[in-house]
Amino acid sequence: MDIVEKALQIASKNHEGQYRKNTDIPYITHPVAVGMMLLKSGYSEEIVAAGILHDTVEDTPLTLDEIKWEFGPKIAELVEGSSEPDKSLSWKDRKEHTIEFLKTASEDVRAVVCADKLHNIRSIMRDYEQVGDEVWSRFNAGKEQQKWYYTNIVESLGVQSSFDLLIELRKEVDKLFGR
Repeated sequence: MDIVEKALQIASKNHEGQYRKNTDIPYITHPVAVGMMLLKSGYSEEIVAAGILHDTVEDTPLTLDEIKWEFGPKIAELVEGSSEPDKSLSWKDRKEHTIEFLKTASEDVRAVVCADKLHNIRSIMRDYEQVGDEVWSRFNAGKEQQKWYYTNIVESLGVQSSFDLLIELRKEVDKLFGR
């Protein structure tokens, strides 16, 4: 079976019954969109599969060992690098860890994370157009904290080099938060 198709099946099964924050949109649309962004940007099937699987370890019962067994060490490494390591930490501690980690992360991990954040920002922008400032109440942290997070993510992703998805993310973050 094709690795991307296998990732779609496993992610769909594991995200079944989950929805995007305070919406009726099935959660699987997010990892699929992340994978499609990576595919359109010319990344390998392994990176596309990792993009599709990026939230499974963080948000479903699927473990990193199971991903390694099903997809091999490279995809497991990409999924691990795209996941928050400790959900028991506070929102700010988790985000600070991610910001620092991305400064030295591999180019492939940075691509997956960038596609993830780009889809998140675009989703927030669409929701903002529909409900205005109410959109910020959907999150554990409000607008100013989200601005801090996404602005720092853009900076961290660009420490080593710039790439097309990062250029798009920077534009969208600036548009949403008004730079």
